[in-house]
Amino acid sequence: MAAISSRDYSSNVLRRFGIGTRRPSWTRTRAAPGLRCRGHEPRCRPGTLLFALCCDLENATFAQTRVHPGKMANVKFMELFGRLKSVVIGMIHVKALPGTPLGCMTMSQIVDEACREATIYRDSGIDAIMVENMHDVPYSLSLGPEVVACMTAVCSGVRSVCPSLPLGVQILSSANQQALAVALASGLDFIRAEGFVFSHVADEGLLDACAGDLLRYRKNIGADRVLIFTDIKKKHSSHALTSDVSIEETARAAEFFLSDGVIITGAATGEQANPEELRAVSQSVRIPVLIGSGVTHDNLERYVDANGMIIGSHFKEGGHWANAVAPQRVKRLMEKRNSLQHL
Repeated sequence: MAAISSRDYSSNVLRRFGIGTRRPSWTRTRAAPGLRCRGHEPRCRPGTLLFALCCDLENATFAQTRVHPGKMANVKFMELFGRLKSVVIGMIHVKALPGTPLGCMTMSQIVDEACREATIYRDSGIDAIMVENMHDVPYSLSLGPEVVACMTAVCSGVRSVCPSLPLGVQILSSANQQALAVALASGLDFIRAEGFVFSHVADEGLLDACAGDLLRYRKNIGADRVLIFTDIKKKHSSHALTSDVSIEETARAAEFFLSDGVIITGAATGEQANPEELRAVSQSVRIPVLIGSGVTHDNLERYVDANGMIIGSHFKEGGHWANAVAPQRVKRLMEKRNSLQHL
């Protein structure tokens, strides 16, 4: 087989993601030969898709590239997960942390339990894992520093047993900046953020849009490599305030505000998302679209066209989020995902 030149490789990558190679308004200047990436893409390194898009050091004369942020989000998604469709993200629901009403375990016990579940996911062939303080009910909008410290300890433990898996974190409720700090300190790859665009009333209270502050915070702490996947029309919430704003328009607003991917859910934890909303949102934005609740072995076919599926309840004993991870449930769903012919 003939060798593929750097120019041909770059062109193929660009065509795959629908990115043109002319010089319209949205352009990026390539680095000169021998120079490192100028820092605008922290994941840019030789041998990656971003390298072909960003620097192309071996072929500095290659035409400047039109790169829409939404399409770049797909490249980053591919770089992180190794696939663009049907990424399965398993949930670790951390036991109640010290200081919360249900807290009754020591930190070493909490970390050990999280690592045990992470090992189950890893050995069952999961694509990625996300850690969440789900047992810290009732959730607060004013978290103390102990939550950040405890979640950093838990996430660092999970990273130690899963050194190569993509890992993420969500901190309830709406502690998005804290989640970014934990991800940065623990070496995690992404966070799930609530309230990114548009206000809504959640069971914890009124949540306002946070995109501007959150992305500036990410830049300020040097966490650009941490992707931010954002809920839209999130579960456990009333959206009467934005009843005149469709889910498609909400998704477009999140894309415009530089979300790395949007998350669609059902009305509550474990409830199915509407497949029609998945189709509508996927046609409305260029960024990845993930399903955030209700995916099971039995309905998997309805959601395999999503870029990702965040699964918690179905992977637990009895299908309830508060129970322990059941290895056979994880393996069964992963086997079905892998067997679907169009993946």
